[in-house]
Amino acid sequence: NLFFLDERRIKEILNSYNLVENYSVFKKYPSTLNIKIDKTKLLAQVKRENKFFFLGSNGKLIDSINIQKDVPFIFGDFKNKNFFELINTIQETNFDYSKIKNLYFFKSGRWDIELNDGLLIKLPKENLKKNFEFLMSFLEKDHENKIDKIDLRQHNQVVVNGK
Repeated sequence: NLFFLDERRIKEILNSYNLVENYSVFKKYPSTLNIKIDKTKLLAQVKRENKFFFLGSNGKLIDSINIQKDVPFIFGDFKNKNFFELINTIQETNFDYSKIKNLYFFKSGRWDIELNDGLLIKLPKENLKKNFEFLMSFLEKDHENKIDKIDLRQHNQVVVNGK
């Protein structure tokens, strides 16, 4: 009976699934319950306590049986907050997230990014958006892919290593 259905219990059940990003529940009287569920987007892979997980766009860890090559792997002991700050910056600057192979988080709070083509980008802890914008313009000029490392950690200085 929909009149006696406990909405709090339905929300508990739906929230217990790590693959659920968003949901909506509609009671259609007299006897129908419509539930719309949006699946979370898998953003990265991590290894915690010798187990592999996916990190979803909802911030939850999702058990993983196998590794997927099209989802970047994160190395280092990071907090979700650190990762989502980086993701938000990437989205603001239109950097192509699908080109990322690995992400490395350091205790100092900064990230390195390894791209699928082998390019390693060393990011500073601060001013990520400004550095990503510079990086985007810099990469547009490297048409022959002669660079294998870009170090943006020093203020007002770029260190580039060629292949």
